[in-house]
Amino acid sequence: MGVHALSRKGVFLDRDGVLNRAVIKSGRPFPPEGLRDLEILPGVEDACRNLRAAGFALVMVTNQPDVSRGTQTRSKVERINQALAERLRLDLVKVCYHDDADGCDCRKPKPGLLSQAARELDIDLTASFMVGDRGSDIEAGHRAGCRTILVMSGHQEKIPKKMDCKVSSLKAAADWILSRKKEREENVNVNAG
Repeated sequence: MGVHALSRKGVFLDRDGVLNRAVIKSGRPFPPEGLRDLEILPGVEDACRNLRAAGFALVMVTNQPDVSRGTQTRSKVERINQALAERLRLDLVKVCYHDDADGCDCRKPKPGLLSQAARELDIDLTASFMVGDRGSDIEAGHRAGCRTILVMSGHQEKIPKKMDCKVSSLKAAADWILSRKKEREENVNVNAG
């Protein structure tokens, strides 16, 4: 994909633990089992609205290996994804249904979902952000060339060593992204004048 001046900027969003509340069992996060368990986290709708208003494409990128493992149905995952996409007005949803052993290119920490979305929506990955709550999200963002933001969702996952920002919520991540955008715009105006 050739990057040109008209490429969009994007914010790639992990699903469980970033957009919606993950179900915590024995300190580990799990996705909701169905629509009845789906709870959008506080501040998420405002964060998405503010990012969209600033011109960012919003793309949900999520690993859902429980489908491959046979403990969840693809139709339930798709219903949850559709509900989130409609309510949050997401531009695109990309899902990996594989497990680690499948060796696919789309399962985070590989950057396949982000690369696919970038091609489909003409997103400049180097001007974009990946927001996630796991090391695999952060690594996928790094591999794709994005700036990365870790949402500390409280589960007992290993915290990655390298990220651009660590926050408590998507709302805080959006505020950080928007402050970076404002700084860049001010620098462009100063340099142009």
